[in-house]
Amino acid sequence: MAARGFLLIPIGAMFGALVAVGLACNSSLLADDSVMGRRTLLQWSGSTAEGGPPGFDEPLASDRPDFVEASVTVGRGVRQLEMGYTYFSDRSTNRSAHSFPEILFRAGVFADWLELRLGLNFGSVSEGFDPLSRTVGGAEDLYLGVKVGLTPQDGILPEMAIIPQMTLPTGHTEFSSHQVLPGVNWLYGWDINDFLSLGGSTQANLGVDDATDREFLEFAQALTMGYQLTEKLGAYTEWFVITPAGAESIRTQHYFDAGFTYRVTNNLQLDVRAGKGVSAAADDFFVGTGAVVRW
Repeated sequence: MAARGFLLIPIGAMFGALVAVGLACNSSLLADDSVMGRRTLLQWSGSTAEGGPPGFDEPLASDRPDFVEASVTVGRGVRQLEMGYTYFSDRSTNRSAHSFPEILFRAGVFADWLELRLGLNFGSVSEGFDPLSRTVGGAEDLYLGVKVGLTPQDGILPEMAIIPQMTLPTGHTEFSSHQVLPGVNWLYGWDINDFLSLGGSTQANLGVDDATDREFLEFAQALTMGYQLTEKLGAYTEWFVITPAGAESIRTQHYFDAGFTYRVTNNLQLDVRAGKGVSAAADDFFVGTGAVVRW
């Protein structure tokens, strides 16, 4: 329980800081509703950059298929459904897994900078060696989050967003943590030119060690490069690492992955991706595909 308290304190402090800074930036918040009319909650000092979510006359901004999620919200009144399928394989443990439908529902509420998030997924895992192999499948824990668009990009100053998030113990017994696990995800990105973009994420989430049932703090760091190859075709390359602090049976995992996105319309995107584990504890490889629709 100490680990959970350790994580909830900074999350609460973060919300308090956001409210305090927002009020400081605009003392007439309640009088003229200017904060709710902003495209991002905060503004870089002396900046006139607006930023914020893309309009319907622009291509959608999706959180998939890379590990780094978009540093922008979907926008007030906008709904976005992201879904996909991923296959994982690890030859060293003779383990394979399927992940589907990877649903992430994003809804913009109250202001352009505020987004509610709900995630649903199912898993199927096969492991072991004949005749001792087994396969188990079922629902994973429910994901809930709130994305806050913090700042627009202004030159070298990044576009930023933050996601307080948690999972609820609603999944199949083999896939559930059996308790509420809070976390936070800080996102940042830069559009360098019309061809190249850079993004990153830093996460801290509470986890449970399957072998000991003890809580631990899991950190994740990721960097991604995006490439606009044509008007409709995009690509990315990425590195990410997931590392536990205080776990006994879980080890650090490093991955490299890459993928393509294809914009059918501004409101419909398709994607494919593939990745490879580059540390002993990581899965050997994964491949996947997905789609995003906005309305």
